[in-house]
Amino acid sequence: MIDAHVHIFGDGRGEYSIERINSFIVHAQKKGINEIYMLEHTHQYSEFVQMYKPISDNNEYLRNWLSGKMKVSLEEYTRFIDKAKAYGFPIKVKFGLEVCYIPETVHILSEILKQYKWDFITGSVHFIGSFGFDHKLELWKGIDVDEAYRRYYEIMLEMIDTGLFNGVGHPDSIKCFGHYPSQNLDSTYIALAKALNKAGMYTEQSGGLVLNYKFPELGMNPGMLRIFKDNNVSILTASDAHRPEHAGMNIKELQEILDA
Repeated sequence: MIDAHVHIFGDGRGEYSIERINSFIVHAQKKGINEIYMLEHTHQYSEFVQMYKPISDNNEYLRNWLSGKMKVSLEEYTRFIDKAKAYGFPIKVKFGLEVCYIPETVHILSEILKQYKWDFITGSVHFIGSFGFDHKLELWKGIDVDEAYRRYYEIMLEMIDTGLFNGVGHPDSIKCFGHYPSQNLDSTYIALAKALNKAGMYTEQSGGLVLNYKFPELGMNPGMLRIFKDNNVSILTASDAHRPEHAGMNIKELQEILDA
């Protein structure tokens, strides 16, 4: 089984070490995992400061949120990756990034990504303009839910079409606080499936909302899952773990949903 989304430090700071990776692997192996994708958020690294400006310049909440981030260099992470690749882990380990896709600064992102070698790059939509939809429930006050969903998937389709990414993280995380559109989104899911297949990308069957938001539904919504399976989209199970003990969490159950 694969856990395709495991954060080494999440939003916290720490010292990269082989021991840290092994602490995740110990827990993952107990849950039957034989391959793990380790990644970090782009908002942890100073190289990406300019990439986030469009969402923070006119939003005090996001400006304050970002002020405590991007304090270390990507060089620290990439130097550790080189070291880790020479180590013999007991399971297969890949190293990459989770990128917040921000359409206005994709040119900055592209320039940074091509300077390094990555096993994979996961693209995720966390912002709709300056709306950080997965940050706090109260941020949804006054938001047009249908318009938010429309724009969320419009951004995701654009992200897929850039050719910069290997996979899409948690493809329906916009539901994280229980907001649902009033309209059927089957045509949108079909468009996503076709775009993913054309780009040769995978998407995640993620347990992150259950793990990190206590959301009641494990994995992507049934309509999206049905359409992705019907269109033979590549789907990888992913915990979205941010702590060693969460590596491999819910992967068996996520796989069972996929196989049903």
